[in-house]
Amino acid sequence: MSLFDHLIELRTRLIRASLGVLGGMVIGLLLVLGPFQLMDFVISTFAPTNDLYPPVQAVGTAEAFTSYMTVALTIGIILGMPVIVYQLFAFIRPGLNREEKFAIYKAMPFVLGFFATGLAFGWFITVPTAIRFLIGFSDSTLIQVQPTLSDFIRTITLLLVMNGVVFELPIIIYVLALLEIVTPAQLRAYRRYALVAVVIVAAIITPTGDPVNLALLALPMYLLFELGILLAHIPARRR
Repeated sequence: MSLFDHLIELRTRLIRASLGVLGGMVIGLLLVLGPFQLMDFVISTFAPTNDLYPPVQAVGTAEAFTSYMTVALTIGIILGMPVIVYQLFAFIRPGLNREEKFAIYKAMPFVLGFFATGLAFGWFITVPTAIRFLIGFSDSTLIQVQPTLSDFIRTITLLLVMNGVVFELPIIIYVLALLEIVTPAQLRAYRRYALVAVVIVAAIITPTGDPVNLALLALPMYLLFELGILLAHIPARRR
């Protein structure tokens, strides 16, 4: 295929992935605006409760609308992840041999599984810990803790999606080892540099910039890097 044909193929895959996200976003809108009231569930789960005033506030004219759309889009990305992953694999599939295709087919369920695990880790550990630390940082009676709706939702959605993406690290390392781009020996030799890179990446993608959120992302990332080294031994032993 020529470069132009590759660009056409890439455009087709991007359009199909976008349609998958759009379909998931429609479901997200039904969850947010329908009888389930997902927005109320998220706020009641993570926001501090106070009988004197609502836990969050919307101060902008379009803040409630954009926050609802943010949650719906996040759900669309989560539900559309199988389509995104498949379209990515379909784009690179012509350049793989039969054994590499078979190995990636076997890795596909783990890609989705690790992403779902990252979401669960974020929901039960990262998000509640981060929210409690940030909102409860000051115990002054002169400060009324009432975050804006957009900032509150943005923090939660970014943490959830980032946790899902970060948990893909072992699968990424496995695929790189499968394609003989990296080896277990190389990964072990660069452990110290990997630790520094993990801290830097965690600091960049942490939405709030506080040390607690940084640690909640950096520690799992490094442990996932070590898991990736173990997975890299699988294709190496086969060769």
